[in-house]
Amino acid sequence: MSQARSGNIAVTVLPQTAGGWVCEVTPSLGDGAGPTKCFHGQSASHAIALALEDLARMFRKEAEAEQNVDWDAVERATSGEVVNRRFHVILHYERVAEEESKFEALTNTLLGNTVVENAEIAIIQVDADLPKPEWTSRDGD
Repeated sequence: MSQARSGNIAVTVLPQTAGGWVCEVTPSLGDGAGPTKCFHGQSASHAIALALEDLARMFRKEAEAEQNVDWDAVERATSGEVVNRRFHVILHYERVAEEESKFEALTNTLLGNTVVENAEIAIIQVDADLPKPEWTSRDGD
């Protein structure tokens, strides 16, 4: 997102009478308000997670497209030596699994290269002085 754009993202979470939750998200950035999207979740947190992931997907695509980086370009110093650049590689994969347990859902997702083969991958070049993102493990550590 360019520095000239700023704004807000409105998030509303509503319980449903039949159970479950809906998270409504409306981005208002730069050019005015975008469309409101609705995400249905098992819990309020699940609905919010789905909505935020959709926003993240949209902004990952936008950030990558804004850079217009040549995939095959290799930067070289005047000496001819290759200059390594820094990239933030984001791999995202989701699926709805019908399995007998949470363990089976995880195991059957990880088997083979299904995750990597079917994932969305964004590669964004970043400055060397940009702090690394702080990730947490699956356990929250």
